Amino acid sequence: MELDLENPLTCVEEEQYDTVSALFDSESDHMASQIFLRSFHAESLRREAIALILQAQYSCNLDNFISYLAVNYVDRFISKKEVPEEKPWILRLLVISCLSLAAKMKKIDFSYSDFQRDEGFIFDAQRIQRMELLILSTLNWRMRSITPFSFVYFFISLFELKDPALTKALKDRATELIFKARDEIKLLEYKPSIIAASALLCASYELFPLQFSSFKAAISSCEYINQESLNNCYHVMEEMVTNEWDEYIFDAAVSSTKTPICVLDRHYKNSVSEKSNTANTLEAAIKLPRGHENKAQRSQIQHFASYSQSLGKGRRTKYDLSAAPKRITRNE
Repeated sequence: MELDLENPLTCVEEEQYDTVSALFDSESDHMASQIFLRSFHAESLRREAIALILQAQYSCNLDNFISYLAVNYVDRFISKKEVPEEKPWILRLLVISCLSLAAKMKKIDFSYSDFQRDEGFIFDAQRIQRMELLILSTLNWRMRSITPFSFVYFFISLFELKDPALTKALKDRATELIFKARDEIKLLEYKPSIIAASALLCASYELFPLQFSSFKAAISSCEYINQESLNNCYHVMEEMVTNEWDEYIFDAAVSSTKTPICVLDRHYKNSVSEKSNTANTLEAAIKLPRGHENKAQRSQIQHFASYSQSLGKGRRTKYDLSAAPKRITRNE
């Protein structure tokens, strides 16, 4: 069944277990490791990856949720596996493979060729499948990501809004802020539920300032919420919103002078590449074998399809990854 980021765990209406409790209990398993993400290397690598994902989103007309899911996969992967900066083709392959996996989870067709048309590196289906397999094993096959979108409806229900139009306006603005928060590496240290709560508070302050205090009290009283973490995350997101307005004013001023400006240039022109002495472990893991496609690889990709289907039917399935090849050589 297609992954719904707003409801990633409950796949069929007949299931009766406590989904809210399960979401809060499992959300940490879908976060990036914090130690690596604090480094400058991670920040510059992540910015480049997001730029590539946005490029693919626009060139291939992908859904916003696919690009968000792909970023989640990239964040979790690069926090566990070292991606050498001196080999940019590995990052591009990682991005394409994460987009491919995200599209599969959303049951959307994704064409590699459309994205690679203007790129300097061309990857065939075998190489992309090998990278997909490495991503799946690195992320422990947890592909039904728990994200901030998974908590939006729960927190909105605490507000007890009576007007559907107001509820929709609040949800739409919070969703917009969550998408925006994807680009902020400082927000990666907070749990998805905290990001969702902060986005709703920022949205409610904009839309219903007189009710903001009661909304904040409702969220703060939630047993799953850490108050200190919520306050810190809210202030980071508040700063993000302020910068958003500053950018809007800046863009409007520049537009009035008819001076062209590239948004990606402004966001990423200051990123600096640092050289690192990275081992070739990742490169070796995704090199292709000489000759025919490896049978173990083909089997594991088929297992992934079966895995997604079993989750859609509400079953939990375990897979043996011991057959996955560890070292392979690439055709030169």
